[in-house]
Amino acid sequence: MSTLQVAGTSIVMMLILIGLRVPIGVAMGGVAFLGLWYLRNFNVALSVLRDTPFVFAANWDLSAIPMFLLMGAIASNSGIGAALFRAAYAWFGSLPGGLAVATNWACAGFGAASGSSIAAAAVMARLAVPEMLKNKYDKALATGVCASGGTLDALIPPSILFVVYGVFAEVSIAKLLLAGILPGLLTAGVYMIMIVVRCWLNPALGPPVNFSSNDEKWTERWASLREIWPILVLIVAVMGGLYWGVVSPTESGAAGALVAIIIGVAQRKLSLRGFIDSFKDAIGTTAQLFFIGIGAVIYTKFLALSGSGVLFTELVGSWAVDPLLLVIAVSGIYIVLGMFLDPLGMILLTIPVFVPMFAALDLDLVWFGVLVVKFIGIGLLTPPVGFNIYVVSGALNNQIPLPTIFRGCYWFLACEAVIMALLIGFPQISLWLPNSMN
Repeated sequence: MSTLQVAGTSIVMMLILIGLRVPIGVAMGGVAFLGLWYLRNFNVALSVLRDTPFVFAANWDLSAIPMFLLMGAIASNSGIGAALFRAAYAWFGSLPGGLAVATNWACAGFGAASGSSIAAAAVMARLAVPEMLKNKYDKALATGVCASGGTLDALIPPSILFVVYGVFAEVSIAKLLLAGILPGLLTAGVYMIMIVVRCWLNPALGPPVNFSSNDEKWTERWASLREIWPILVLIVAVMGGLYWGVVSPTESGAAGALVAIIIGVAQRKLSLRGFIDSFKDAIGTTAQLFFIGIGAVIYTKFLALSGSGVLFTELVGSWAVDPLLLVIAVSGIYIVLGMFLDPLGMILLTIPVFVPMFAALDLDLVWFGVLVVKFIGIGLLTPPVGFNIYVVSGALNNQIPLPTIFRGCYWFLACEAVIMALLIGFPQISLWLPNSMN
């Protein structure tokens, strides 16, 4: 059996294990261990299994991940998610599909306090879907906007995926975080236009909220803004500090977590129980992410040994000599990988192969990072392994069938095609803010 056949067999085995609900980190690491044993010997496989966890976890730059997760957990337990939804409800509820639009923008706002797409999808599913169903919204639209809006958290800083990409691609994490802001807002804006147009053409999908009077509507709007000022403070603390060079990306995570704690205590919305739960959530999610990351790194080492990098190079082939053709070829590969692999696995598997190709053509690696994170967001919505779909279903206690949620995401995936065309055609959408740092 050739090394490439071994790599192909490993992918099939990994997908079977994931289909059997084996944890992703275990599936990737276990298959990689057997593959290394087959290609080399047991001692080599055992050595990789022994050394990788420490080498991965000891990377100082990755300490930004638990800090961003803690900030998000503190913000969530302080009621920021609910306040954002109420504010978006007051401002956008009177539009066609207003509650769906409100959920979309609440996800964008929550992205400024949390770096996890999965957390955003779960929080908004619990908050917004019951409200939309009560107002007779289409189930597919109600759940689809939560799953799709959750992907905004991967773009709008703080973003865990940008941190991982920056560490392993050796690109400025501060510039990557800033580069995600405008693409994130662009994505939310295109989503909103699609929702409003669809619900205007077919009001049964999402009827607008009827306020008693214009005075009541504006009273609720101004009152709602008093509840969301903590988000603005967090944005200034995290992104302002990065933009002006006051803090490093790792320090910005710690600063954001500290500011979130101070705000929660000052508002008397963060109880001792909420404080403890926030640490538990951050520790648990960090452990899960690192466990997946360790499995992905082991699997990446196995694929490198098997020569799969050659396979990717052959798939791209002669397209790698033209920038646009390279982007198109890489886009196709990411879309296929997104159907099966988890986000960390995708980044760690592809960066060693694609980053040198983009660097050789003198393409901006910050711009490429934005494209990678966008493709990962698309992968969170595509069958058969659309992680955000399963998160929304679980948050709703499986009351809405998975096919309904997938169907609700198809319109958002169509929007993603437009957004990706804009980001590829106009790189300055991603690069204007980070370039202005200089």
